[in-house]
Amino acid sequence: MWELAATVVDPEVPVLTIEDLGVLRGVTFATASGSVTVEITPTYSGCPAVDAMRDDIVGVLHGNGYDDVSVKVVLSPAWTTDWLSDEGRTKLEQYGIAAPGPRRSDGTVSLGLGIRCPRCGSMHTRQLSRFGSTSCKALYVCQRCQEPFDYFKEH
Repeated sequence: MWELAATVVDPEVPVLTIEDLGVLRGVTFATASGSVTVEITPTYSGCPAVDAMRDDIVGVLHGNGYDDVSVKVVLSPAWTTDWLSDEGRTKLEQYGIAAPGPRRSDGTVSLGLGIRCPRCGSMHTRQLSRFGSTSCKALYVCQRCQEPFDYFKEH
């Protein structure tokens, strides 16, 4: 059931699965009743994609013979970019969205001099807006190639 739910793509960044993104948090099956409960934690508590993710999860499980499916939105602990998989970070970069680096083992985040442009690799970038195409991203522009790009905010 986890593997089925893990195939659902993020509606806002369709190259990522909800597993890549770290949004898929748990799947339980009640043997007695045959019900499946899937737990997800959105990147933001007000994420507009939650309903679409819920519908897609229910749809894929229904399509594979699980009739009693519920999706529970879990807000605590809050989602963190630490939950992005390494594959998810790579997919973000390939899609043109700068991914945050992982936290160090002591929990700190390395502070760089800039955000690396996912198109040309330049570190000479600047933030245009704290909010990008979605609330979980900020809008940056590369000073070298002049291309705008989203940056997946660290939190």
